[in-house]
Amino acid sequence: MRTGKLTIASLSELLGSGDLKVSEASFDKIETSFKFLNDRVNRTGETIYGVNTGFGSLSEIRIDHDGLEALQSNLILSHACGTGKRVPNNIVRAMLCLKVENMLYGNSGVHKDTVVRLVDHFNHDVLPVIYTQGSLGASGDLAPLAHLCLPLIGEGNVVFKGKETTAKEAMAELGWEPLQLKMKEGLALLNGTQFMSAYGAYCVFHAERLGFLADLIGAIALDAYGGLTAPFDGSVHDVRPHPGQISSAFRLRRLLTDSPLANKKKQHIQDPYSF
Repeated sequence: MRTGKLTIASLSELLGSGDLKVSEASFDKIETSFKFLNDRVNRTGETIYGVNTGFGSLSEIRIDHDGLEALQSNLILSHACGTGKRVPNNIVRAMLCLKVENMLYGNSGVHKDTVVRLVDHFNHDVLPVIYTQGSLGASGDLAPLAHLCLPLIGEGNVVFKGKETTAKEAMAELGWEPLQLKMKEGLALLNGTQFMSAYGAYCVFHAERLGFLADLIGAIALDAYGGLTAPFDGSVHDVRPHPGQISSAFRLRRLLTDSPLANKKKQHIQDPYSF
């Protein structure tokens, strides 16, 4: 998996049966980013929001170096306050995939181990329990992403082997140890739009599939009723020109290309308005 390579089609393929694999080049970027942040904070001691300060209205509070890691875990724990129905498993898998892809750019300052564990969750189908309500969608899908990341630190629930259980129990069965988040990691994990993006990608994919099925059904119906193909001629639809209309007309022509019924000479000059 590399940056800039993920499309709705490839995401759908991954969700169907694929495993996530991260390229060494992407891991190099992640490690470089993590080292840069840590070296800068340790060398200069400068104040950096969310790294060695509180969050939001607590941004003026400086956090001692000994508390930087606990700050990140506390951020996740405090924001895991979603409610409502459980997010469907396929959306959770999409969120994991999108979160990993987001980290591969090497701009987040996270540790390689964190990304590896997210990949493990996807590949082993250990799906964090997330709830549909609670996201503001402003600085990010904070509550849903907090629930997504709770299992990283051994907290929250997951769906594992088709059943909901605690993250601790699933991790024990797999031999995983909870991660100790490093500086800034909690902030990097929570600031994102993977919840709404996963739902958006899911809707676009299914809308495109419905569009194809509508054209397929239309072609079958036209064939069954002995309809004319002339109304779908490209020159007619180029006049508009609406991309979706042009694409749909092209698809109908292609579907009917080898049909003996469609190619049969017709006696009528116009089809019924509807059938």
